[in-house]
Parts: sequence; structure tokens; C-alpha cells
Amino acid sequence: MKLASYNNGRRDGQLMLVSKDLTKAVAVPAIAHTMQQLLDAWDLLNPQLQELYEALNAGMMDNAVDFDEAKCLSPLPRAYQWADGSAYVNHVELVRKARGAEMPATFWTDPLVYQGGSDCFIAPKADIEMTSEEYGIDFESEIAVVTDDVKMGVDADNAAQHIKLLMLVNDVSLRNLIPGELAKGFGFFQSKPSSAFSPVAITPDELGDRWQDSKVHLPLVTHLNGDLFGRPNAGVDMTFNFSQLVAHVAKTRPLAAGAVIGSGTISNYDRSAGSSCLAEKRMLEIIADGKASTPFMRFGDTVRIEMFDDQDNSIFGSIDQKVVEYKA
Repeated sequence: MKLASYNNGRRDGQLMLVSKDLTKAVAVPAIAHTMQQLLDAWDLLNPQLQELYEALNAGMMDNAVDFDEAKCLSPLPRAYQWADGSAYVNHVELVRKARGAEMPATFWTDPLVYQGGSDCFIAPKADIEMTSEEYGIDFESEIAVVTDDVKMGVDADNAAQHIKLLMLVNDVSLRNLIPGELAKGFGFFQSKPSSAFSPVAITPDELGDRWQDSKVHLPLVTHLNGDLFGRPNAGVDMTFNFSQLVAHVAKTRPLAAGAVIGSGTISNYDRSAGSSCLAEKRMLEIIADGKASTPFMRFGDTVRIEMFDDQDNSIFGSIDQKVVEYKA
């Protein structure tokens, strides 16, 4: 099943059921007005939506309209929880290597997670507004899962059943602000502004056998200013799968329905696939040449993030964003 949230002038948008081929959509107010309402009563409402989804794909919904990604907010325009991991430890290892720092052995056994701001996500086609290019503006192409209610202390084996939806993410990062914040010992805040998510959220079954072991076994494709930047495979070199990430986040607290858990930057040891963020490419340049030659994003730069199935069909729609100067 595929779902979206149209911008209807309200903070949480209008829940839309979207056809598998992303051509048609229909509002379902008799079932739920918003994505959060759906997630709050997932077990009750999901079977009803599934029937309508089959009818929509069969062309039997007379009230269906042409699906328009430009009308989409992030599937959850705001969420009760946004916790982003760093499941591709080779990426962390690379970043630390570039600055000559050893990586603790626990990084391979205990996931890294930070709690991001979830009160205001960016729409997938909206501009990334920044007051200064000096912040070191970067994109991070990722995947995220959305859960239903998760009890505290759930183990990884049981966490998988709580993963209800998948989305793509642009976890915007301000690289030049990160060192100063981390030096304070309290983690990210100003260096992690609002993130953006794909126009469409999907249930895991939409991926077929590309969803295995709580991982998405497909490349995540990123274009910077229209040029291919990277297409690393999300199912390769993922040290911690999504079930493990959900269990880690829920170790000492329950998660409310609608909690969003991110994978962190997709990264492969095989660097021929390119990268999913500017920071990784810059680190590779530092290791090879002693200095970074790739700049961070400037005003006017664009990023596009998308994933395709085996028939080259877009699965989630695309995140298309331009960096622009913010003016109050």
C-alpha cells in the first residue's frame, strides 16, 4: 500500500491513498483524515484501506484524481518522534579516519542514534531555506521506517512487526556547525535543521523480496545539480537493520505510533557506487589528496533523491529540493 499527505492548508495535511504506479490518488476521510490518525488505529483501519487500495489499482475508484507529487507534504508533516541512526558503520569509520581518529569497537555492536527535531518536516518539493552558506549545507540520502506503538524493551526479533511504513529521507546537515556542537558533549541541535521525506510512504510488502532481514535491498539514487552523485545499495553494508534500530531506540522508553526511525547515510564499502552525502565524498578526497575539493551546497544548488524497482519505476516518488537564502 502507498500513502501520501496532500497539502490542504492544515498542519497535518490530508491523507491520500496512492496507486502502486503513482498515477492516481484518492482521499479516504471515511477511514482517516491524516496519516497520524491512520497510524493510531493501524490494526483496525489497515484492512479497510487495503480493500480500497486494490480497487484503486484496478481503476475502480471513480473519485480518484491524478496523483501530484507537488501537492505532497512529507507523509508525516510532523511526528511525535524522529530518531536518526547511523546504521552504515563504514561511513562513520571513514569520517573518523579522515580526521585521524580511532573508532571505538562498540560502534560495531551498539547503534549510534540522535534525536532530531520532528515538529516541522520539510515538504519533498520545498526549498531548503538557510541564512548562510557558511554553515556547510549538506544533504544525507537515507531510508526511514514508521512504527505503530512499541513497548519499551522490545527485542529486535519482535520489533520487526512494528514497522508499518517506509520512506526516503533527506536529513539536512550543517557540517560546519557540527564540530562546535559535539564538543559541548550534548549532541546535535542547530546543526540538524528540518528534514524532508519522500512524497509517498509505503508498506514493506510493496518491496516484495527487496525487503529482507529488515533491510531495503535496492540502490538509493542521488543527483546533485542534475548529475548522478551516488547510488549505493541500501541493503549492503548495513551493520544494524531497522529491527535492531527500533529495538535500540525503545530500550528505555516506549514509542508512540508514528515514530520515525532513520537509517543514517546510505554507504557502501564499494566506493564506485558513489556517496549519499557531500561529507563522505569530501572525506574520501582528504584521504586521497590531503584536502577536500568538493564544496558544500550553495544557494541555487539542487538535490534529488529517489529509489527505483527492478523495472525502473519510482517507488516513493522523489525528493527534489533547492537550497535558497532564508529571508525573514
